[in-house]
Amino acid sequence: MAVSGEALPQGGIEPILPDLASDPCVGPVVDPSPRRLLLPADGRPPGTIKERAEDFIVEELPLYDPSGEGEHLYLGLQRRHMSHSEMLRTLQRHFGVSESAIGAAGMKDRIALVRQAVSIHLPGREAPPLDFGTDRLGAMWSMRHTNKLRRGHLAGNRFVIRIRRIDPLRSPAIWRRLQTLERRGVPNYFGLQRFGYRRNNHLLGALLLEQRWEEILRELLGATGSPFPAHQRERREAFDAGRLDEAAAGWGRNDHAERLAARKFRQCGDARRAVFAAGEHVRSFWISALQSAIFNRLLDERLEAGTLDALELGDVAHRHAGGACFVVGASDLAEPALAERVARGEVSPAGPLWGTKTLAAGGAVEPREHAILRSFGLDPERIERYRFEVDGARRPYRIFPANAELDGGTDEHGPYVRIAFDLPKGAFATVVLRELIEELPAEPRESAA
Repeated sequence: MAVSGEALPQGGIEPILPDLASDPCVGPVVDPSPRRLLLPADGRPPGTIKERAEDFIVEELPLYDPSGEGEHLYLGLQRRHMSHSEMLRTLQRHFGVSESAIGAAGMKDRIALVRQAVSIHLPGREAPPLDFGTDRLGAMWSMRHTNKLRRGHLAGNRFVIRIRRIDPLRSPAIWRRLQTLERRGVPNYFGLQRFGYRRNNHLLGALLLEQRWEEILRELLGATGSPFPAHQRERREAFDAGRLDEAAAGWGRNDHAERLAARKFRQCGDARRAVFAAGEHVRSFWISALQSAIFNRLLDERLEAGTLDALELGDVAHRHAGGACFVVGASDLAEPALAERVARGEVSPAGPLWGTKTLAAGGAVEPREHAILRSFGLDPERIERYRFEVDGARRPYRIFPANAELDGGTDEHGPYVRIAFDLPKGAFATVVLRELIEELPAEPRESAA
C-alpha cells in the first residue's frame, strides 16, 4: 500500500484479518488466547490473582553476573505496578538516552512487583544519582559490564503468587495438580498479556509485516477495529472523522503508542511516519504477538490430538538442556531412547515462532504449520521477503515448573493460597495458574497511578 501524506480514507479497505469488533467468536485468527487445558477443568477451585501488585512477585534468575567494568551500566531494579514501556520511558528521561541504549532480558507483568536487571549504555559517562522520581521504581544495585543486556539473557524467572478469594483448605488439591504438571509439563502457551488489553497486538503485527500503514493507524486509533474501552470512543471516532486535533488529545500515560502515533499523524499526515513514532519497542512487540498467536493455535492442535508429549516424523524436537533443536527423522523414531527422553521431560516437540531463520519442520508437520500461518493472512513462501525481518525460533510446546512451594493462610487482606515456582525464560506463570485454578475477575484495590 502506498504511503500518503493525506488524511486516511474512510472505509473501503478490506482488513487483513477478520474484524474482532463484529464477531468476537469469528475463528482461530481473532482470538489469540490459550484455549485448552492439559488437566481436567473440573476440580479447579475458583480464585483471583493480581488484586495487588505485591500478590504477584516476579524475580529474574540471571544467566550471568556483570563483570564490574565496561560501557554498560547494569541496574538491579524493583518496579511496582509499572509497565515495561513506562519503565523504559522513565529510564530514557533519567539517563538522557535513546530507547536503543537500554537493554532488558525480558518483559514482565504490569500488575506485579518485579525485580529485574536492565542495562544502560553510558560510554565515558558517570551515572546520575539513581533516584527516578517515583516510589514505583527503585535501584537495588548497579555494576558495569561490557555488553548490552539483550532479550533472552536470563536463566528464567521465580514467581511467588498469592491467590485471593479462595479457601486455603483447597491447597492440597492445588498441590496435587501442580505435582502432576511438574512431571508431565505445562502447555507453553503465551499468556493474554502478550496481546494487549484489546487483544489485538497480533493483528497490528500482521498489518506491520504487510506495511499496511493506514490500516495500522485505523486499528490503533480508530473506532472500527477491535473492541476498546468506552471512554476512548470520542477520540477514536474523531480520528475516523479526520478531526486530528481532537483525536490526539486525551490519551493517557498507559496509551503511549496511541499518543505518539496520533500526535505524529496530526503533525505530518504521513501514516508510515506515525507508525514509526510509536517506537521500535512497540513495533517489535506487535510482531512478537503475531508469532505468539500463531504458536498458540498450533499448541491447541497438539493438545486436541494428545501429542503434547509425543514426537512424530518431521517434528522439530527441543532439548531442554541447552535448547538445541533437531528435525525428527525415521531413524530417530526407531530409537527407544528418544521416547524415553521425551517421557522424562528431557526432549519435547517445538512449535515455530515464525521468521526468516525458523528451523523448518518436515513430514506431515510442515503443511499443518503452514496452514495455521495462512489462516493469519501470511504466506509461508514470503517469510524471507517481508520487509520487517523477524529472525524466528522454535519454542517447546511444554515447559516444566521447578522448585515449587505452596502454603495457605490468612493475612490482613484475607485468606490466600501462596504458590511459588521457577519457570524457564519466556514462559508465563498465568498459563500454569490456569491449570490450577478457575480464575475469577480481579477486584483491584489500588489505582494504576
